[in-house]
This record gives sequence, C-alpha cells and structure tokens, in this order.
Amino acid sequence: MSDSPAARLQKLFEGHRLTPTQRRIAHCMVRGAADVPFLSSVELAELAGVSQPSVTRFAVALGFDGYPALRRHLREVAPAERADLEQEDSYNEYQQAVQGEIENLRRLAAMLADPAPVQEAGRLLAASSPLPVLGLRAASSQARGFAYFAAKVHPDVRLLDEGGSMLADRIDAAVAAGASALLCFALPRYPREVAEALEHGRAAGLTVVTVADSAFAPVARYSDLLIPAPVGTGLAFDTACAPMLLGRVLLEAMADALPDAQARLEAFDARAAARGLFVE
Repeated sequence: MSDSPAARLQKLFEGHRLTPTQRRIAHCMVRGAADVPFLSSVELAELAGVSQPSVTRFAVALGFDGYPALRRHLREVAPAERADLEQEDSYNEYQQAVQGEIENLRRLAAMLADPAPVQEAGRLLAASSPLPVLGLRAASSQARGFAYFAAKVHPDVRLLDEGGSMLADRIDAAVAAGASALLCFALPRYPREVAEALEHGRAAGLTVVTVADSAFAPVARYSDLLIPAPVGTGLAFDTACAPMLLGRVLLEAMADALPDAQARLEAFDARAAARGLFVE
C-alpha cells in the first residue's frame, strides 16, 4: 500500500459524503499533497477556486474544529518528504514532469493492490455487447486507444469520441442492441457533454464504469464504478500516463472475463499474417 502524502490524504477523505464544492477542495488537496499542509485557508481557497468559508466548512465536514486543526493533522499524517523535495528542486521543469508521472504510476500501483474493482469492471465490460466506450476532448485518445485494442477480443465495441446531439442517439442505439454497460474516460477539464451522456446512459439502464483522474471528479456522481488514475499537471497541458495504463489494465481484466478472447487474438494474428499487415 502506498504511503505517499497523496495516498494518506485520499484515505482521510474516504467515507465522507462531500458536496461538489468539497470534492473540488479534496481533489485540489490530493493533487498538491506535498504543499497543502503549509497553505493557509485563504491560499487553499484560491488554489481550489472556492471561497475561504467553503474551506472552513470542508474542514468541519471532515470532523475538525476548523481549518487550523485540519492543517495540524495534515502535517502529522501527510508531511512532505523533505529529502525528495530537495532533490526535486535540482530537476528542470521537464524532469519534474516526468518525476510527477512516476509518482502517479506509483499511486496507481498502490491502488491496484486491491484488484477487485478492476476485476469487477472487467466482468461488466465483457458482459456488455455492444460495449460503448466514451471519451470526449482530452479523454478522446484514451477512449480510442482502449476501443482499438478491445475490438480485437470483444465482438462489438462502439467508440463514442464525438459530442453533439447524436451522442444520446448512439447511446440509445447501443442499449437497443443489448448493451448493459458503458466505459467512460473522463479527464480535466470535464466536458459538460460527458456528464450529460453518463446521466442519459444510466437513465437508459446502463452500468457506468468510469476512469477519471480522481475519486472526487465531477463525473463521480454519474458513475456506478469509478476507478481513479491521477494526471500530471507539471506542464502546460496535463499528462495522462496513469489513465492510459489503467485502460490497458481494464483491457486485461475484460479479456480475462471473455471466454473466447484468446481465440479471437489468434484469429486476428492469422489474418494479419496472411495480409502482410505488419512489417516484420
């Protein structure tokens, strides 16, 4: 189990019913776990884009007398690793981004110590035919990559990577064809259309499995099973190594739950060899 500051913060928030604003604060704190114990309530409010009273109410919701008590607790349970921070100071911005992604992958590895959520997701995805895979804007590449490989072992994968008025129609068509689950990749910034599509899918009877960057992401309320994988924020545009790897892990779990996955892979390899599809 990971003992990183982010993992300890995540554990602190588990089991609490948080409002959307409080989830936003929690999300911000997890992403900046090394710095949060040294921030004032005003600084944290500015960082999370909320009001200072919201930070105070958040601390009370967690069972503390106020934000000062929460900050004292954070300095005890999620202290920054000073040696690591000193070493990080010697890295340039590109190296720091890579180091941040390495830490994100460590957090993902710690989460996967309990394989039950991924295995459950694999069973849900394998049982759904067709299987709609949703990802818009920043998450479209994650959805497309999953759908590309999933189609080699799953009989009917339907990629939903474009928004617009037809998105609900395509979800309805999948349901009418027998779909029972929908896989969604949702990354910051979260398009409103994604939340609307998930809400529509659940209303139509689909079980929603979501890969998001945090358990406190706005799409959590529209998901039946959310598996988090953090994104990197050290560059101008977020990096998503952990969500991509989690997508491959879900592919593995789905393939394990499909009885003819191996036969489908072997058939594809035979066709590819006959067509000279790949350069040897």
